[in-house]
Amino acid sequence: MSTGDEKPQEDNAEPDGAATDESNPAEAENSAAEGASDDVVTLREAVSQAKDQVLRVQAEMQNLRRRVDRDIENAHKFALDKFVAELLPVVDNLERAVATIDASDDTQRAIGEGIELTLKSFQDVLVRNKVEQVDPVRQGFDPEFHQAMAIVPHPELAANTVIEVFQKGYLLNGRLVRPAMVVVSKGVENDGTQG
Repeated sequence: MSTGDEKPQEDNAEPDGAATDESNPAEAENSAAEGASDDVVTLREAVSQAKDQVLRVQAEMQNLRRRVDRDIENAHKFALDKFVAELLPVVDNLERAVATIDASDDTQRAIGEGIELTLKSFQDVLVRNKVEQVDPVRQGFDPEFHQAMAIVPHPELAANTVIEVFQKGYLLNGRLVRPAMVVVSKGVENDGTQG
């Protein structure tokens, strides 16, 4: 009897197991589809992030390349900056020497011509190397290119006009090497009287 009793229990167990097996494949398919859908979404996000990172790296590389090119160009343009600054006192001294020559004295005239030729050839070399002179007489004062040594009243000129240049300034490829040392007009102040 114990054998007969066991079979109905097994039979009862099979339909329950069969019902469980039938519901599991549908659930397994749904969970597999959801898992695959989640994996696809995750992979798409990862691909999108990877593309974004690649684009950013490419942009950074282009910016870096531009910066390096600009730095190299500036290094070529302004390599002579210190050298030019050290040569400018020589130009100043030659200009002073030419200004002190007495043209009526034959001995000084010959020396003066030699100094003038030396000065001219020196200035030509500077021009060929992109060095330009800043000589702002009767121009407006510009603090980026001029250094005011004195401010004096001048009845005929507007305020902030350069009256005199003590020392010329110089630019190398448009960048200031030395500012011009100048005297600037103060302008006429109204003393309160009416004419």
